[in-house]
Amino acid sequence: MTSLLADFYPWTKVLHVISVIAWMAGLFYLPRLFVYHAERIETGSETDELFQTMEVRLLRAIMNPAMIATWIFGLMLAFTPGIVDWTAVWPYTKAAAILAMTWFHHWLGKRRKEFVRGENTRSGRTYRMMNELPTLLLIVIVVSVIARPF
Repeated sequence: MTSLLADFYPWTKVLHVISVIAWMAGLFYLPRLFVYHAERIETGSETDELFQTMEVRLLRAIMNPAMIATWIFGLMLAFTPGIVDWTAVWPYTKAAAILAMTWFHHWLGKRRKEFVRGENTRSGRTYRMMNELPTLLLIVIVVSVIARPF
């Protein structure tokens, strides 16, 4: 199995990067939709239904598959021989940031369900602040993998 992972390493890396880009796009966009949904849309209106449609499609058609693909290809990379130095700190800082990003993804999914039920209690400001989290996590991940300062 490890030989197979090594043989496909360049393609696994390509698919991982593409998946991460798609996932990050959703993690940046969905909270922005929530900002406008929370601030400007009346519950039960036609626009409310439109926003709910956009949010669910973004989550189910783009974000969920991209997150799953990111995890699959990322684990394949992690188990490819010679790629990760498990004695260094960087794989663990990256892993912590990925777990936090996955938590954020699920947090967004729960917030979407609140909008569907008409039970959103969070302000646009809350969603604006939470929209910064993926950026911070992205910085931790990129620095951990590329600069490897730890």
